[in-house]
Amino acid sequence: MAKKRANGEGNIYKRDNGTWEARYTVNGKRHSIYGKTQAEVRKKLTEALSQIDREEYIEDSGMTVSQWLTIWQRDYLGNVKQGTADNYELQVRLYINPTLGEIKLSGLKPPAIQKLYNNLIDGGLSPKSVKNTHGCLHKALDIAVRVGCIAKNPTEACILPRITQKEITPLDTPDLTKLMKYLEGHEHEALFKTALFTGMRSGELLGLTWDCVDFEMGVIHVKKQLLQPRKKGGAFKFGTLKNDKPRTIAPAPFIMEVLKEHKKFQEQQRTEAGDVWNDGGFPGLVFTHADGSHLSQPTVWKILQKVLTGAGIEHHRFHDLRHTFAVSSLRAGDDVKTLQENMGHFTAAFTLDRYAHVTETMKRESANRMQAFIEAL
Repeated sequence: MAKKRANGEGNIYKRDNGTWEARYTVNGKRHSIYGKTQAEVRKKLTEALSQIDREEYIEDSGMTVSQWLTIWQRDYLGNVKQGTADNYELQVRLYINPTLGEIKLSGLKPPAIQKLYNNLIDGGLSPKSVKNTHGCLHKALDIAVRVGCIAKNPTEACILPRITQKEITPLDTPDLTKLMKYLEGHEHEALFKTALFTGMRSGELLGLTWDCVDFEMGVIHVKKQLLQPRKKGGAFKFGTLKNDKPRTIAPAPFIMEVLKEHKKFQEQQRTEAGDVWNDGGFPGLVFTHADGSHLSQPTVWKILQKVLTGAGIEHHRFHDLRHTFAVSSLRAGDDVKTLQENMGHFTAAFTLDRYAHVTETMKRESANRMQAFIEAL
């Protein structure tokens, strides 16, 4: 007599002797659970399945971590920015594959990943870089779960190193005064002054084109950045902004005058260069070498160090010019929301957190002014 299947229960059956049986398979091996009633067997089956790691139900493809990462990069990154894809490629090549690449995807466990993170920290990689590597691996394995290659993401159980925010080092007023004086007549005067008084990122400055500078309205449209190739021999290219959101900034009239003079200077350079002038496929760039070719971030960093030395100022990163703008804006009375929009930060909360020490100082200064006012009553 054939066993009867319970309604809606494809793996629970009533046996010929009146008892009930549940069947399930793990790694090709069939298991059975018995009970006097259907409810009893269903409860036992639920308990049994809860004790089994879901990954045991996923057929082992034999694929390695490296092989899956190759598939992931090739087929599943179509909706990310090229710069992000390049970062993923770098993290996979430098950090993930050398340690985890030969491990079977189905056999990748949290301890192996945690050991990788710990070793990267011990080797001198920053906590932020380790977090970025984790983000890359986490996203790749999430897709592996979604397509059924593994049952769960082993990165979920890993502990990431704590990221401590680096102290910002903007130029103080005396150094800013010295720098402004030293820049007078310098070949790259306009570049550094624009950086100091607009807060634009280095890539945004190097990708700025004249069609985005509106002298009539007195604004600069920040729409793109010049991206540096990640691989040796790669090509520079225009890319989207860091947060994908174009913005319009209205610099002080002083900066618009600086840019007007710079445009005249660049036209003079073009005339003097003649046939040697070569925009390298990036026509209309605002800031270039004397022959019209684009600048690179390492180049402007080196130029900045020479300028700082000449002005008698200690070392600063190019990014510190951006911090200088932010601190100067707050001290000049700009509200946090306006600064966030000018800087191109994703949220005002990030801006407030980044420059909290400045706003705290402003609060104390405000309290002192109020105290002076009260005492004068």
